[in-house]
Amino acid sequence: MSTPHSRTPAHKLDDVDRRLVRATQGGLPLVPRPYHQLADQLGLPPEEVIARLRAMLDSGVIRRIGVVPNHYALGYVANGMTVWDVDDAHVDTLGEAVGRLDCVSHCYRRPRRPPMWPYNLFAMVHGHSREEVETQAARIADLLGPALRARDILYSSHILKKTGLRLTESASGER
Repeated sequence: MSTPHSRTPAHKLDDVDRRLVRATQGGLPLVPRPYHQLADQLGLPPEEVIARLRAMLDSGVIRRIGVVPNHYALGYVANGMTVWDVDDAHVDTLGEAVGRLDCVSHCYRRPRRPPMWPYNLFAMVHGHSREEVETQAARIADLLGPALRARDILYSSHILKKTGLRLTESASGER
């Protein structure tokens, strides 16, 4: 389960770090040795590219480096954000357990917005059908047990392009 990060990273980005972030923010090159290709592109040794990325990961500047598959292309066409009203005394522990389930791609806690929105736990479930998503939601409900007070499933109606923060350079050269 993830929560919003409030810490300030100790790692200070220099110009080379910024060039590296800009070069990778659209994804790594799809080649057998992506870090070597980045190194060639940036005029750096591959070991420096890897060390800089590791330092940014360790400090929290970069949260993770990972594959983001197109789940629709893999046949997962039913995508349901399951929303749960879970007793606050148990939501963190139960949210961690929900987040570890294979059927959950991401899980997080958010504040309720009463009276219209009583839910404080969110878990994205992907399935080949709505029936599969509902079966997985029932599994989550069983896991939440007596701490569960209400729930719903919000299904995606279309694909949204997802991207993270993009570093840009202003016309004056400021970053």
